[in-house]
Amino acid sequence: MTYSDLMSLLPLLVLSASIVTVMLATAFKRNHRLIFSLTLLGLALSIIALPITSNGLPRSVTPLLVVDQFAIFYMGLILATSFVVVILSFNYLEKVEGNKEEYYLLTLMATLGAMVLVISNHFISFFLSLETLSISLYALIAYTRFERHRVEAAIKYLVLAAAASSFLLFGMSLAYLVFGTMQFDQMTSLVGLSSVDIGLLTIGLGMLMVGIGFKLALVPFHMWAPDVYQGAPAPVTAFIATVSKGGIFALLIRLFTNIPLTIGSNLWNVFALIAILSMVGGNVLAVIQSNVKRILAYSSIAHFGYLLVAFLALNSLSTSSMTFYLVVYIITSLMAFGVIAVLSDPKKEFEELDDYRGLFHRNRRPAIFMSLALLSLASLPPTGGLVGKIFLAAAGVQSSLWVLLAALVIGSVVGIFYYLRVAITIFRSPVGETPVWSAPPISRFANATLVVLSIGLLILGIFPSPLMQVIQTVVAHLGG
Repeated sequence: MTYSDLMSLLPLLVLSASIVTVMLATAFKRNHRLIFSLTLLGLALSIIALPITSNGLPRSVTPLLVVDQFAIFYMGLILATSFVVVILSFNYLEKVEGNKEEYYLLTLMATLGAMVLVISNHFISFFLSLETLSISLYALIAYTRFERHRVEAAIKYLVLAAAASSFLLFGMSLAYLVFGTMQFDQMTSLVGLSSVDIGLLTIGLGMLMVGIGFKLALVPFHMWAPDVYQGAPAPVTAFIATVSKGGIFALLIRLFTNIPLTIGSNLWNVFALIAILSMVGGNVLAVIQSNVKRILAYSSIAHFGYLLVAFLALNSLSTSSMTFYLVVYIITSLMAFGVIAVLSDPKKEFEELDDYRGLFHRNRRPAIFMSLALLSLASLPPTGGLVGKIFLAAAGVQSSLWVLLAALVIGSVVGIFYYLRVAITIFRSPVGETPVWSAPPISRFANATLVVLSIGLLILGIFPSPLMQVIQTVVAHLGG
């Protein structure tokens, strides 16, 4: 490996050094504030290393990894998201009985796994990075292990994730049998050859989709999502909804850029069916929920169904519109789960709909943050959620995907109902009622973070062009 290769991997090397530093610091002296500060410093230094890495790209680093502008963008997004999650975790962990420091170590490990996912160019690096991410999540979900529902959620995720991994491995083996290679960029030139067994390839890619569909919680692989979202600590739920899913979706984009789909093919039709079921099913199931974390879980299912509309459009707008929407969704999810995290206690979280009754009259700032997040999830102005949904719809219109667009519209209309139900509950007057739970004030650090996220969400809703231009530049040479 050359010096240039090492420089291409600098953000990952910095993050790996941070993991070792946090581990050694924890071994020598347990101090929550110290480990929290070291974790933020490691993530910040990794972000700073990104511009240094961006010189001389794209670059293949062994057959396993490829670093290009697309990877740089997504690594930056993952690192920034993890940075915010760590900030929002501090107050929550302060209330945890027992050791707190290992949480940050596991978060850094999961972040490293997600970063390697977005630069993977080989099934081996794909699987190893995915398992690094998943194994860290098992422990994070059950981190406050003295709460029974945490352990239950972790076990459910463990069992179902193991089943999904077996599908992934079987799909990889079939793809390798067809192509004779496990390297993504070598598959591009082999797809159209007459020697390729299309039937076997379709089965292999279908099995890969089962594994990826599980990680993204797409219907019908969504069974784990509401239970895990509800059972996991609120900051961990934020991490799963943003960093984990963002890394996996970036991998999905890269994989199927090198193995292009064809509109109307069997595999495309399977993707389309999954998208429709996710958009409609996720929203319909969310309507009957009374737990806000479960509502957001089903909402997440629907939103990744929306992303599949642009994914299946297979045109010049697809990747850029998906990336823009994913950025908006991550900011929105960080705000929603961030509010839950800063108002929660490890033994009893601020998650039932009744907990939010009259929140605006008891604690205005988190009420405003949550309401803004709900407006974005519902794709209402002046938030980035509306602009992101327009970009997705434009990609679908360009390819005349009318059935998928109809499902998107139906799902979005249903979604407005349950988002506004939560918002109305927040602003409902508590006069004559005793609040179920008195919401505590949030820290200045967490408050400042949520303010920045809110401003970013509004800027993307009013001035989306600068970010969209950056994204279009980043994705221009993907797969090239």
